[in-house]
Amino acid sequence: MVKPLAFKGEKAKVKKRKAAPITEDGPEEKRIRELASDTHEDDSWVNADSSGDISGPVVIVLPSVKPTCVACDAAGKVFTSELENIVARDPATAEPHDIRQVWIASRIAGTDNICFKGHHQRYACFTHIRPLRAPLLIYLVVFSYLSSDNIGSLSARNEAISPEETFICIASTDTSGTFSIQTPRETFISVSDNGKDIRGDAETISFNTTVRIRMQARFKPKLKANKELKAKEKISKKELENAVGRKLDDDEVRTLKKARVEGDYHEKLLDVRVKGKHDKYS
Repeated sequence: MVKPLAFKGEKAKVKKRKAAPITEDGPEEKRIRELASDTHEDDSWVNADSSGDISGPVVIVLPSVKPTCVACDAAGKVFTSELENIVARDPATAEPHDIRQVWIASRIAGTDNICFKGHHQRYACFTHIRPLRAPLLIYLVVFSYLSSDNIGSLSARNEAISPEETFICIASTDTSGTFSIQTPRETFISVSDNGKDIRGDAETISFNTTVRIRMQARFKPKLKANKELKAKEKISKKELENAVGRKLDDDEVRTLKKARVEGDYHEKLLDVRVKGKHDKYS
C-alpha cells in the first residue's frame, strides 16, 4: 500500500472521528422510533373495518361476478377494472396491479365526508404579472377527485373539492367489512348486474351497492395501536432492573410489564423502588 510522503520528526496527523449525536432517548423512545419506521414501511393491503379506518391509498372492490374495482383513466373517465391480484376470487384478498385502480382517501375536517383523489395529475400554468419586471410563470401540479353529478354519472375531472366530490361510507349491517358509498344526493354508488357499468344513482342499499375497501396497513389506526402496544410489551428484565436500580423477582417483572401496557408504569416503578429501600433497611 502506498503511503503519503512523510519527513523525519513530523507528527502523524490523526483523523478526528465525528462523535455520535447525544440523545436523551431511553429504550422506550428508541423502540417507539423503530415502531414508527416499521409502520411507515408496511405496504401490505388490509380491509377497512369501519369508516374511521378509511385513509390513504385505497381500492374500492365492487360486488361483481368477476372481481372488479372502481378505476379512472388519465382523462378522468371512471370505469370498472378487473382485479388480477386476488386469491380464490375472494374480494377480501384483492390488491391493485394498476395505478388506475388506486384512490387516495382523505377525510374532510369536522365531518364524516370522505373524498377520493385520482392518480392522474395535470400541470397548470399561471402567469404572474410584475411591474417593470418580466412576467413570472408558475407551474402547479393538480389532481382530480371522484365526483357524482346530478344524474348519477361518475367522473374524476374536478380539481377542487365541492359537495359533489364528497361521499359518506356507511358500514353494512349484514356483512362486516363492507360499505355502501353514499353521494351528496343521498344516492349510492352501484355496479350493474353484468359488472361493466358503474353509476351513483342507486336509491336504496342493495347487494350491488355493497363494496369492500382495501387499504394499506400503515394507514389503519387499529394496526398502529396494536404495534405500539406490542412495542410497550417488549421490554427485557435487564432494562427493568436498570430502571429500578436493583435485581427484580419474577412477580415484580410481571407487575412492571403489565403497568407499561395499562399506562401506570411510572407509578408502579416508584412503588417497586420504594419497596426495595424498605426491604434493604428492614
